[in-house]
Amino acid sequence: MAKLMKKPPAYGVTSVDHALQLAVILQVEGSLTVSEAARRVGVARSSAHRLLSTLVYRDFAVQREDRSYGVGPVLEIADKAQSNVSAIRAAALGPLRTLVDTLDETANLCIRTGRTVRFIASIECAQALRVGNREGMVFPAHQVTGGLITLAALTEEELAALYATAPTGTPEERPDLTKLRSDLCAVRRSGVAVNLERSERGVVAVGRGVTDSGGDTVAAVSVSMPSVRYAPERVKGVIEALALAAEKISAGL
Repeated sequence: MAKLMKKPPAYGVTSVDHALQLAVILQVEGSLTVSEAARRVGVARSSAHRLLSTLVYRDFAVQREDRSYGVGPVLEIADKAQSNVSAIRAAALGPLRTLVDTLDETANLCIRTGRTVRFIASIECAQALRVGNREGMVFPAHQVTGGLITLAALTEEELAALYATAPTGTPEERPDLTKLRSDLCAVRRSGVAVNLERSERGVVAVGRGVTDSGGDTVAAVSVSMPSVRYAPERVKGVIEALALAAEKISAGL
């Protein structure tokens, strides 16, 4: 049976519709300037700038050096994501809740696509001072715990190929490959990544890999906490809880 023609919702939010239009244009057609964006959706330049800035904040777009806007990592991931991402997320939700109950800190699950990592599940703890929900957010892989875990699963040849061309973006988004290789060696030895304010000030995270039935690392599970609650003697208990969570997630795949 043919589908009915799509109609705009009776109470649609115009700004949301405009932002979604721009996101689709970026994904399908490529880069846009503020003036072009304003013309395409029929708004003032100031409004177009606010829309694009919001898309950049949510990683749907990136601003380039020439001040134009291009497709962001969220839309790239949507196009390239593995078909089993939803299965990984479903398998992780229960173990993540158990992690939160056990440690009373925020628990996360992320996957890597190329040089970026996307948080596909995040459950906050109930403490007043806590790391917020990261679900849907995208970060350079070398900056975050889950990224270090998943990059450590690569061979030296695969890592070299991944960073064969210089990453674009801010200096913080371009890894020091010598230091990164050293960090990944430490992760491979221990099976754990400890992120001491590497990605965000005031945030500490500990993570380990999630493997599929073939032993390949397909995701990373982590716990994030404010740095004021971090203590080296606490790491052992966190690692034990993470190991149990990773085992349960893997068993559920």
